[in-house]
Amino acid sequence: MITRKRLARVATGSSLAALLMLNIGVARAAEAIAVPGQQNGTSEGVNAPATREDPAVTRGRYVAIAGDCAACHTDPHQGKPFAGGYALETPFGTLLASNITSDKRTGIGAWTEAQFTRAVREGKGRDGENLYPAMPYNAYVKVSDQDMHDLWAYMQTIPAVDNEVVSNQLPFPFNIRLMMMGWNLLFFDQTPFVPQPGATAQVNRGAYLVQGLGHCAACHTAKNFLGGDKAGAFLQGGDLAGWHAPEITSNAYVGVGGWSPAQIVQYLKTGSNGVAVASGPMAEAVTNSTQHMTDDDLMAIAVYLRNIPGSTATKPQPLAAADSVMKQGANVYSANCSACHNSDGKGISGIASGLANNPALESANPQTLLTTVLQGGRGAVTLSNPTSGAMPSFAWKLSDQQVAAVATYIRNTWGNAAPAVKAEQAAQVRQALQLPGQLAASNASH
Repeated sequence: MITRKRLARVATGSSLAALLMLNIGVARAAEAIAVPGQQNGTSEGVNAPATREDPAVTRGRYVAIAGDCAACHTDPHQGKPFAGGYALETPFGTLLASNITSDKRTGIGAWTEAQFTRAVREGKGRDGENLYPAMPYNAYVKVSDQDMHDLWAYMQTIPAVDNEVVSNQLPFPFNIRLMMMGWNLLFFDQTPFVPQPGATAQVNRGAYLVQGLGHCAACHTAKNFLGGDKAGAFLQGGDLAGWHAPEITSNAYVGVGGWSPAQIVQYLKTGSNGVAVASGPMAEAVTNSTQHMTDDDLMAIAVYLRNIPGSTATKPQPLAAADSVMKQGANVYSANCSACHNSDGKGISGIASGLANNPALESANPQTLLTTVLQGGRGAVTLSNPTSGAMPSFAWKLSDQQVAAVATYIRNTWGNAAPAVKAEQAAQVRQALQLPGQLAASNASH
């Protein structure tokens, strides 16, 4: 029923400043639970605490990072990890993330391990009430018993924060939790993780992380009108809350089939890989979660993704450079984009995204590209790239037609090929983001 929290959070910001504040605030919360160490591909190196602790707690800290728990349950404005209170804007209304610190009154300090496990994997609260799938229990159901036990051990070490949160802010009738019984019957597959017969241990580890802790389908799988995953569309891209989460299957046109496993690992570890720079919700995921995961786990994810059958999308012929819209787009690009992304579309490594042969730009839905041009954004902040790079908003400078033209040009140049973008699409994104129109005196292109 509810879209993934990252998409909901980022889409609510209407300015670059808001996006930066959010990224930095949650990143600091992530730093409170992740103790960066050696980049050697071992969980001990990435998350080793300063002093010796219970191994279960150490493992549980890593589970929390892989599951990106802090992203939802930390309000970046408060800076108190796991204390809840952050507003999750969904198509059905607002939910506030719950307090999951060890506070006995307002957190989960008085819960039992069985109650905690049931909440995470079954979507049932302490008293048996139905939870909303903004907390992706439909993915966490695949988390193993051992990882759940370790996560519980770690959660017991979280300092108590007295912060009472009334999570359910949804309007009638969505505030009736009993409605989730029907949703669960339709969309909640309670099957635990089952290793693929004949697959390598590496592929199965990747499948476990992607399907379970990583809950990648929450963004990258298309949803129906009730918010459930569409059948037969696993990881083939989803349009949610102002962004398009691209296909991440073996499809070489719009998926990651054209990337090497090493490029996927680099992208998840550093936020860029020479082809693309993570932005928007994915930048947040890299900042708070995947950069702190082991190299072995990231490679397992990469190998698994490249083994997933993709969509049937095939590459069309690019629009001709002589097309009038392409010409206008080329002028807009030259005047506004080439300084950072270069005239050849290769960008600046780690700072400005490469645009050439970039599958994320060729998706049928250009929403992410339009959002980025109009709203601006910032790449992932990581250990290897602590300053990242930022792109300003061009909403004030470009008209809807100019935005559509430059998007069309980018999607059909340097080896890219995709349908043309219409001015009406740019206008819809501008309106949804509540961004200003072009200033009358602006003359950004011919």
